[in-house]
Amino acid sequence: MSGKYRTFVEGRAAQRDALAAITDRVTRRLGELADAGSLRGAGPLFVAMGASLAACAAPLWALRARGHEAYRIGAGDAPLPLTVRGRAVVAVSQSGGSVETLEALRSLPDDVETIAVVNVWPSDIAGAARAAVDLGNERDSYASTIGYTGTLVALGVLADMWDGGAPDPGWRDLPGLLGDFEKEAAAATAEAAAAFDGVSSVDFVGDASAVGTAEAGALLFREVARVPSTAMGTRQYLHGAMESAGGTAHVIVGGDREVALGRQLSEAGHPVLLLTSRDVPPGPLLRVVRVPGLPPAQRSVLEAVVLQGLAQALAEARDVPIESFVFHSADTKTAMAAYSGETA
Repeated sequence: MSGKYRTFVEGRAAQRDALAAITDRVTRRLGELADAGSLRGAGPLFVAMGASLAACAAPLWALRARGHEAYRIGAGDAPLPLTVRGRAVVAVSQSGGSVETLEALRSLPDDVETIAVVNVWPSDIAGAARAAVDLGNERDSYASTIGYTGTLVALGVLADMWDGGAPDPGWRDLPGLLGDFEKEAAAATAEAAAAFDGVSSVDFVGDASAVGTAEAGALLFREVARVPSTAMGTRQYLHGAMESAGGTAHVIVGGDREVALGRQLSEAGHPVLLLTSRDVPPGPLLRVVRVPGLPPAQRSVLEAVVLQGLAQALAEARDVPIESFVFHSADTKTAMAAYSGETA
């Protein structure tokens, strides 16, 4: 990366063209790795931090749906050396310099297959892995836009191609959907941002295939709009967590059970934005964005785009300068990464 970053607004505007280029680039590179035998065996262990960890969730779901036993962990959540038996490790870091991910990667024995998925090349994490997939040094925003959605694409294609699979044709079509989809979602997003202004916190809730969307959305709200936010899977949320609703707003992502949850919360007086492929009429406190019924990993890109727009609108309503962070941690990025402000 050049050290010159896009604004958040510029990053959102550039996403369509950037994702088309990223899709071509990572598909070619993953094809090379498949031919070399690097994408074989038991499902991988994804290791990451922050937004990069959230990006692993939908691809993980896709792998499990194909019958591959795969996992993800936060790089700072396990004792080192990292214990891995009989599976590859995919280290994910948009900046290529998350200290925790690098330490976990370096702790592995030499016989473990390691693959780095990064935006920044060259980078410490890319150099520490046996193989690397990079997005092409795309200029990203301070709070990640292209870096996050591009990582979703790379990991989604990887999940499709794992152990002899092929990339779903829908990845090629996805960038072309973004423009019209954003326009269709704009009214509901603007209404939701107005309804969310002044709330004490936001709950992000997703079905099992959309937990990563919830995690990324909560992180965006904390970084971009400075609103305390929490992410949770639907089934966990139903087991008591929703009892604290009050002065809160809710972003809910999923299908039938999530539709029912959105209605329940909105009827109880809480503003809700529902992202769903179902045909659901809006209500006084229920805004609805209809997301095309794509495979979960592809759908997560469109969901991310909606939440970027919502975070931007809420930041503007609260007069929060998007490009500024309150706190800077000197020990989360390697010296080579030259702290970019990216979340992972």
